[in-house]
Amino acid sequence: MVDTANDDIPNIVVLDGGFSTQLACHIGSTGDGDPLWSARFLQTHPQEIVNTHLDFLRAGADAIMTNTYQASVGGFVKHLDVTPQEGLALIRRAVGLAKRARDTYLEECLNNGVSTQTPLIVGSVGPYGAHLHDGSEYDGSYADKTSPETLRDWHAPRMQALIEAGIDLLAFETIPCQKEAEVLVQMLTEYPMSKAWLSFSCQDAVSLAHGENFQEVAKRCWEMSSGQLVAIGVNCCSPNIVSTLFKGINADRKQAPIPLITYPNSGEKYNPQIGWIDGDQCDAIETFVHEWLDIGVRYIGGCCRTYGADISRIRSQVYSWLDRKKFAEN
Repeated sequence: MVDTANDDIPNIVVLDGGFSTQLACHIGSTGDGDPLWSARFLQTHPQEIVNTHLDFLRAGADAIMTNTYQASVGGFVKHLDVTPQEGLALIRRAVGLAKRARDTYLEECLNNGVSTQTPLIVGSVGPYGAHLHDGSEYDGSYADKTSPETLRDWHAPRMQALIEAGIDLLAFETIPCQKEAEVLVQMLTEYPMSKAWLSFSCQDAVSLAHGENFQEVAKRCWEMSSGQLVAIGVNCCSPNIVSTLFKGINADRKQAPIPLITYPNSGEKYNPQIGWIDGDQCDAIETFVHEWLDIGVRYIGGCCRTYGADISRIRSQVYSWLDRKKFAEN
């Protein structure tokens, strides 16, 4: 974490980038189109997963997310032909691999005489729709026919396994609908010693992927969380819509603003037939950093199609923004 001695200078947490994107540098495949996505590699490529976490830590990430976005007990049983107990063990393995990377990184820092804070291990909790593998995670349409009880039963084993394995935070991420967000926040209160961030998937600069108003749902979930949420925001959207989504959200909360989180994708579009397109039309993600920090973002990173190099550039921009703040204070 970027810490400061001045209480007027905010604490900024730099996150990692697109795990599947960076993992492909080590194994040659992103897992795109696979019903388990990169979670499949928990069984087959554990060292490459460690190496991917290390890439982000060496790039300057203060927090690394476990490779469990699309992991679930049912998904592992169905697609890996394992028992439920073995499926839970794979989820716990994901935490262990992240911890192994952190230990290696801290040892490197010690050996090189570099002072650093201990990075956070964050348990990734992706949406129920990702498990369905029918595209509904992108519009949240499954919420119209899925009961809160079904959502709860599906999420519970993974959440418990991540918490028991010793993560520092949970990441409820890429959540496309209000119903699932509220279920997850309610579940979090059953683990009073745990904290999480909540990050939504949005269809435009106003609405969640399922159509609800982002700011209204975000504020409702924040109030529901009884202080257990550390931040609310958006991920895996174009960086171009982040500022509009966030502006004004804390207008009535001057004394206790909601900390904001964003880790958008590169701005490229995904075409199922040919893959990612329009990369040459995207503004570099680090060019948005100062603007986002100015409007209250306190957790910042990248999602799909962002690499370790992008996190390094984000880190540099965070340092430059903090230098500007310190100069203004003096």
